[in-house]
Order: sequence, then structure tokens, then C-alpha cells
Amino acid sequence: MASLKDISLKCGVSIATVSKAINNKPDVSDETKERVFKAVKELGYCLSTRTLNSNRTNSIGVLFVDESNSGLMHDYFAGVLDSFKRTVEDRGYDMTFINSSTKQADRMTYLEKCRSHGFDGVILASIDFSDAEVLELIKSDIPLVTIDHVFDNRISITSDNVGGMTSLMELIISRGHQKIAYIHGTPSTVTSGRIAGYFRTAEHHGLEIPDEYVIEVPYRNVDATYKATNLLLDLKNPPTCIIFSDDFGAMGGLNAIRERGLRVPKDISVAGFDGMLALQYLEPKLATIIQDTESIGAVAANKLMGLIETPRTTIVEQVVIPGKLAVGETIYDITMDKK
Repeated sequence: MASLKDISLKCGVSIATVSKAINNKPDVSDETKERVFKAVKELGYCLSTRTLNSNRTNSIGVLFVDESNSGLMHDYFAGVLDSFKRTVEDRGYDMTFINSSTKQADRMTYLEKCRSHGFDGVILASIDFSDAEVLELIKSDIPLVTIDHVFDNRISITSDNVGGMTSLMELIISRGHQKIAYIHGTPSTVTSGRIAGYFRTAEHHGLEIPDEYVIEVPYRNVDATYKATNLLLDLKNPPTCIIFSDDFGAMGGLNAIRERGLRVPKDISVAGFDGMLALQYLEPKLATIIQDTESIGAVAANKLMGLIETPRTTIVEQVVIPGKLAVGETIYDITMDKK
């Protein structure tokens, strides 16, 4: 039996356009509607009453604003959105990015754009979740799922930041380190989870963390991480291990260490967070947490499609996806020196 995807391929238009044409939406030209209905007839697609009256467009909006301007070159979000895209497209949905250009007096809000495009649902990632327009969208009746941020009465999919940082700290402490610094990212749900894992594990092992060992920098900021690393290395009592906010920013820290002629891990141990593939090919391999972007994207997609297609049976919940510890080669085993 033919599907909406088959019709879209035959007509050379998106699945969302096919759905709009079938439902006689005004933003589709008469010529396109004629082509669609011709394809419907030729392919034997069944126009059920449910299809004609569902008011669905088979289109999903993506609200994604990357303030670091790395766009989809951001390894973590690129992986999540790629998995999300493949999952929804397999079920006949189109994915469209919501324009988030500079605000003007006469521009439409995020909610207005979603209604204008007739999105069946929306996924939100890498956005300022405190923005008034975002909160307006959250409070609306549009089905949506958030990535890495939790709202009451909304489905959220997050990486296990607490568990990931706990695993990283346990590895570092098991190798004899007690002076562990953390260059963390700017405030967010992600950051608070990682900081909690860091301090909780240190406290569990009876470690005291000096205030100067904890420094805030923007995520994915090589220059800021470079400067923060130098501050830590200049301390009278410097750490033996530094955890960076993310693998990309870690490159700045590694540059600062190399400029001083220090060796990793013999002179200073380091760890990252994210599982950036490129750094796993460098020597020594970076100790890090590899986030499961494939599962995060797929689960987010299936949850959102559940809200769209079967809202009465889809549970609103906060789903936490565990990551994987990559032991790497950048954590020196101090305990071996004591034997």
C-alpha cells in the first residue's frame, strides 16, 4: 500500500506539502494539489476519512538556537538531531527548522510561527528556555518535547549528566587523585547536574574542593578554557587533574598545558565530557563521557510522535539516557607511584 512518503517522492514535494494538499490547505498551490491527487490515484493511496479530517500536516518544527554559532557542527546536537530526523522521516514526517532570527517588532513569535506552519509538534533543543517566547510555547497546547531541559507537564529527554560525572569522578579518584578541578559550563539543567555529580562524589570520598578549583566558562569556548586552565596551573597548590566542561573546549586546556611543556597524563591528568569523535583519534585518547545521541534523538522522536498520534496513551515523563565512560589515556594512575 502506498504511503504519504511515496506520494511525496513521486511529486517531488515534502510529505508536509502532500498532507496539506490532501487536506486542501490554502498555502499549497492548485497546481501542486492537482499533482498530488493525480499521484494518489496512480499509486492507489487510500484517502480515509481519518486522513482527510485529521488536520495533521505531517510536519514537525525544530526550535534550535546555538549561541556559540557552531550550528549543526555542534557534535552533540548534530548527533541528536540527525537521529531525530531519521526516526520521524521513517514514519512519514517532515522536519523544519523554526527561524530564530533577531527579534523585531513586527516578527512572529515562536508560537505564532508554529501555528502558521501548522506543525503537528515541536522539539526544542539548545535554546534559552527562560525566554518569554519559549515559555509561551511551552504553555501552549502544541505537542512538544524538550532536549536537556525539564518542564513540569512536558516530556523531556536528557543525558544522564549526574551519572556521567559520577562515573568520571570515580575513575579519577580510583587512580589516586584528590586534587581535582572542574572547569564547568554556564548555568543550565545540564551544568547543574554535572556539578552535583562532581561535588557529590567528592564528598562521598571525603575530598575537599577549594573554591579556586571550580571555574565557570561558556561551553565550547576554547579561549576561555585556555585561560581557566592557566589560572589553575598558576595556583600555589595546583590540581593533579582537570575536568573540562566539554571535549571541544578541552582543546584550549590541552593547548595551555602543552605550552608549559607539561605532559598529559604524567604531569597533569585531564578529562572531558561529550565523547567528541575527533578527540578519540588523538594521542593520548581523552577520558570522557560519550553521550548516547542516537538514543536521545530516537526517544525524543518517538515520544513526540506519540503525543501527536496517541496523546491519550503517551505518558508525560522525564526520560534520562545514560552515557558511556571512555576511560581513555589521560588519567594518570598515581597509586602506581606509591607501590
